[in-house]
Amino acid sequence: MRFGINTFLFTSPFTNESTKHFKDFKAWGFQSVEIPLEHESHIDPGFVKSELAKHSLVCCAIGCAVGPGRDLRGTREEQNACLEYIHHTIDIAVMLECPTLLGPIYSSVGRAEFVPEKERKAQWKLVAGHLKRICRYAEKKRRKIALEPLNRFETDFMKTCAQGLRMIEDVGSPALSLLLDTFHMNIEEKDPARAIRQAGKKLGHFHACGCDRGTPGSDHIDWDRISVALRRIGYKGDVVIESFTPDVKVIAKAASIWRTIEPNKNDIAMEGVKFLKRILK
Repeated sequence: MRFGINTFLFTSPFTNESTKHFKDFKAWGFQSVEIPLEHESHIDPGFVKSELAKHSLVCCAIGCAVGPGRDLRGTREEQNACLEYIHHTIDIAVMLECPTLLGPIYSSVGRAEFVPEKERKAQWKLVAGHLKRICRYAEKKRRKIALEPLNRFETDFMKTCAQGLRMIEDVGSPALSLLLDTFHMNIEEKDPARAIRQAGKKLGHFHACGCDRGTPGSDHIDWDRISVALRRIGYKGDVVIESFTPDVKVIAKAASIWRTIEPNKNDIAMEGVKFLKRILK
């Protein structure tokens, strides 16, 4: 099990200049970095890879930025834009020697609306078809895709582990797995630890966040049961802190971070990783 940090805590968009944070990440005890890539033009993969190596870090995952204009259940133009973006991101993952692409790639984040059941089924079928195409390319490039269920305020499409597992079954690709996030599970799952056990070997990535998006361990989440569940399924992947602060304005707005959750964003990373190493190891 490795411990990682998502760079949204410190910057958006991630660019070559953002690699200046790698030195601190290593000093704080992280082994891996999760890089949200908002556009392929934002980085030189060769440069980022060399900076990771310089600090003995690896890119454990690339977070897909699926926002306005990219939507696998949107207009034809939005669908095509999303497919093109994800295919380019898979290619960059290869260059970074990054194994996994992840996120709610099925729909634009923030799209939450009531639709009739017939339309919902049609959307599900459409997204499953697109994911089959994406996974065929991921398989060819030897990459993995980890789907992330979000909470009800950020999506109406996939909110629970059970829904994610159903999509994985419908797509039927060995490249497809699940990303579970303690923040979203705290809202949507009746029992987050049970959801982890339900995911089992399909759990490809894990986000450890405080219930308020703050420091893991300083909140009311039952981390003891989370730890037991991860051990029970034999999870050996990355555990990544994904927290946000008002300092990164565009992400704060997208994630509805309207107040200072912790006094110091560095403490979210430093204290968070100390806690996670203690309770998960």
